[in-house]
Amino acid sequence: MLRLPDKAVIACVHLPPTPGAPGYGGSVGHIYESALADAAVFLRHGVDALIVENFRDAPFYPQTVPPETVATVAGVTREVVRMSSVPTGVAVLRNDASAALAIATATGAAFIRVNVHVGAVLSEQGIVTGNSHETLRLRRALGSDVAILADARVKHSQPWAYPSLATEVRDLSQRADGIVVSGELTGLETSPEDLLTARKASGSPVYVGSGTTPQNLSAVYPHADGFIVGSYFKVDGVPGNQVDESRVAAFMAEVRTLRESAQP
Repeated sequence: MLRLPDKAVIACVHLPPTPGAPGYGGSVGHIYESALADAAVFLRHGVDALIVENFRDAPFYPQTVPPETVATVAGVTREVVRMSSVPTGVAVLRNDASAALAIATATGAAFIRVNVHVGAVLSEQGIVTGNSHETLRLRRALGSDVAILADARVKHSQPWAYPSLATEVRDLSQRADGIVVSGELTGLETSPEDLLTARKASGSPVYVGSGTTPQNLSAVYPHADGFIVGSYFKVDGVPGNQVDESRVAAFMAEVRTLRESAQP
């Protein structure tokens, strides 16, 4: 099962468009090279975990992705796992939890992230539904110990099923190993109020899923178990850009400062 240190930093390895996606450039080799280069930068600066995502495949399939996507993400994830000294996760966007779980189990990855695990949301992809009943049964059938990190009030969507964040988090805590709380859109700051609500309602670790920077990290640091970072690590903080090593270094330097100040 997933073991992360307190206040873990999980860095996003955003893949270039995979085969079949509108932006695919025609070279599978480039996808591998890009992922491994980004992972090496993150590891060099001491992140605590990595998560591989088909982030640049937009517009995303709402639920089930095609075989070529599964194959590419699986192949890349295996190589990242092989070269990494920290736990590696998988997210298959927009919400193919079964594919992510199968990939993680087959490649030795430690966890998956699921955008919609319970309930339903209205999103750019239409109505996206949670399939925790299938995902948990699949995990049991595979004999897998892959952990599930599940979003509450996932970004780029409006909730349909839950009247409050606290209610959703309470349900997720029974069906997931960790809760992710994010801002409304990719890269937007996570509300401290939402984070505190999730913390009070959750029986599982709570992770900040978006918008964390060296400037605002201290405000959310005491209330979160970890931080999933993607946009800030990119050139100019733009999600679709390449990784900027100087920004990775700056973020991890602030993390080290906060860790040292928290020591007795």
